[in-house]
Amino acid sequence: MNFFVLVLVSFLLCVALIVYVYAGYPLLVFLISRLRPKRIAKSYAEPSVTLVITAYNEERDIQDKLDNTLLLDYPKEQLEIIVASDCSDDATDAIVRRYSDKGVKLVRQTYRGGKTAAQNLAVENASGEIIVFSDATSIYGPNAVRELAANFSDDSVGCVAGKLIYLDPAVSGVGSGAKSYWGYETFLKESESQACSLIGVSGCIYAVRRSAYTPMYPEACSDFLIATLIYKQGLRTVYEPEAVCTEETNRRTDKEMKMRVRVISQTFTDLWRNRQMMNPFRSGFYAVQLFSHKVMRYSVPLFMLGLLASSGLLAMSSTPFLVIFAAQVLFYLCAAAAYLLERMNIKTGPLSIPLYFVLTNIASVAGFFQFLRGERYAAWEPIRDSG
Repeated sequence: MNFFVLVLVSFLLCVALIVYVYAGYPLLVFLISRLRPKRIAKSYAEPSVTLVITAYNEERDIQDKLDNTLLLDYPKEQLEIIVASDCSDDATDAIVRRYSDKGVKLVRQTYRGGKTAAQNLAVENASGEIIVFSDATSIYGPNAVRELAANFSDDSVGCVAGKLIYLDPAVSGVGSGAKSYWGYETFLKESESQACSLIGVSGCIYAVRRSAYTPMYPEACSDFLIATLIYKQGLRTVYEPEAVCTEETNRRTDKEMKMRVRVISQTFTDLWRNRQMMNPFRSGFYAVQLFSHKVMRYSVPLFMLGLLASSGLLAMSSTPFLVIFAAQVLFYLCAAAAYLLERMNIKTGPLSIPLYFVLTNIASVAGFFQFLRGERYAAWEPIRDSG
């Protein structure tokens, strides 16, 4: 095999892998969800629910969150509200205590253990048959808890993910990119839920059957790992589009990057600790979902680098490949331009899409190397935009 053929094969392989990640796998899971959909037997039986709000230094948002929670359309005698404070040292705990006469309970960790540890502690103190997990910045629709709880009438369901809608009032480049990305992820969630089971949930709105909840190690990415722990018990994690919550996106690239690197590094840890679940002889189609949606998605930077290098080499003797190479360079220049515009507080417009695509892939590389270095996250800092 001569050098040209070898480079051409490398180019075609990189193209095929990228196409599979972003189009082939979504098409596969969509077709399965339509040909062999797994139905859910919903019933509005109103089981007892504990809603857990994890918080660390959330004095800015906790009052609005509690007011929103108290207005939920669910029987008050069936709804327990717990705020799990990870040793907040601002006014968060004091604000929560003001709601004690309305039935809100404060559970405070004795040390900074992180979000997952706070959730574990809250579940230990919960009385509900169903545990709903929320963030302090997430605003729920009135019927969100009712819609989540209805799915647990189906004995095969162990976890239910709600629908997160991102808001971007500042119309920022990162915010626009995040909304586009999340629309794509929502499509995947709908298909994965009907085809087999979700492999992850939105951390700001999901519910777990209390009897199926397994305490997680502190550095876990709980909203990813929970689906695997549920599947190990022979139960499904499903998607409920009628359970809606809203949350504002980050407005700056550096804050979005910091968040994504942390989540990806945690996810690599969870994947490694549960690598046996990527064996299709053990986990069936769930293994295909894990490998395709996570491992291959996080490998895209490697495929993109291979695509750029191989097309660059082929461009030296081929005009079509020169065009392909130039198009890639232009794409990355657009992302760089969007980043510079953001730094100058100038709207990025359509350039937000290449910016966010490049951001997510750089975060994959950074998260992977943090995982390899043994860096682990437990305690977290709220990443908030002021104003």
